[in-house]
Amino acid sequence: MSLGKYLALDKLSNFFNIIKQNGGIRASLYKMYRQDELKDGVLVGEDKFGNKYYENPRYFYGSNRWVEYSDKYNMDYDGSQVPAEWFGWLHYKTDLPPHMDPSRPKYKWMIEFTENMSGTTGQYTPYSTTRPKVEPWIPKRKSNA
Repeated sequence: MSLGKYLALDKLSNFFNIIKQNGGIRASLYKMYRQDELKDGVLVGEDKFGNKYYENPRYFYGSNRWVEYSDKYNMDYDGSQVPAEWFGWLHYKTDLPPHMDPSRPKYKWMIEFTENMSGTTGQYTPYSTTRPKVEPWIPKRKSNA
């Protein structure tokens, strides 16, 4: 065991490399605030919404691919903002990212990706055409006679 490993200088070097790759101290603190973790990895691609996809084979299988959501989402991001093509790559259904896969089908009947709007003002709200079975009790007003 070398003296550098004994003093954990390789860990310190790795820490500074992660800070450097994430854009310096200020950008790293902002990323920690938004995503709760700092990782270093290779940028694999970016979707049309601005989400960036990374990979680092040094991490364990299952956590070596990740997405960094676009800044336009701020703190209001969720998993439904990942398009289906990139979802497949993130979850190891394919090893090829969408922009490198020539066999990926694109038919004219396929609709564009939209995120899940549940819990927002844009959510689908069904309406009823039948009378409600339970009606609220409304007390009668006292007449001043």
